[in-house]
Amino acid sequence: MSDPLHLALLYGSTREGRFCDTVADWLRTQLASRRDYTVDAIDPALLDLPHRHGGAPSADLVNLQQRVWRADAFVVVVPEYNHGYPSALKFVIDSVQAHWQAKPVAFVAYGGHSGGVRAAEQLRQVFSGLHAVPIRDGVYFSQAWDRFDTGGRPHEGDASERAARRMLDQLAWYGHALRQARAAWPYPAG
Repeated sequence: MSDPLHLALLYGSTREGRFCDTVADWLRTQLASRRDYTVDAIDPALLDLPHRHGGAPSADLVNLQQRVWRADAFVVVVPEYNHGYPSALKFVIDSVQAHWQAKPVAFVAYGGHSGGVRAAEQLRQVFSGLHAVPIRDGVYFSQAWDRFDTGGRPHEGDASERAARRMLDQLAWYGHALRQARAAWPYPAG
């Protein structure tokens, strides 16, 4: 397709010293050679978001909502903390609500033995509940802290790149199909 998708790359961690930057930077190198996406990196750690819902929205919250609304597709880079995903990510997701509807979401997850799979599976339920479309394939890094070299490249680079390519190809397919559908008629959310 000649019209690239607007991809929002959402950082799932706000912790100081987080490993999320390493994984997200690697993914950005995978995206750099693709012409089917323009990328908007959304890092909640850089946003001044409120600590609870309600009240007048901050300028950063309004900006976040607009960025998610403009996106055609999403990749969430998510760590697994204590068999789940971070609360800061849940706050971001809940702050945007309807802007996720009828848009595909993919996951690049990392963690200990599970490779972040539990966090990604929980997020599939959350995004499905918001009428987003989680895609099947993702990229998972078990023992992530030991899987990357000092330059931020996975030791199993070829396998990781193949997984990322498959995920991004599927995301592009869904992204184009759903963008056309949203343009043809409004999504009938309940």
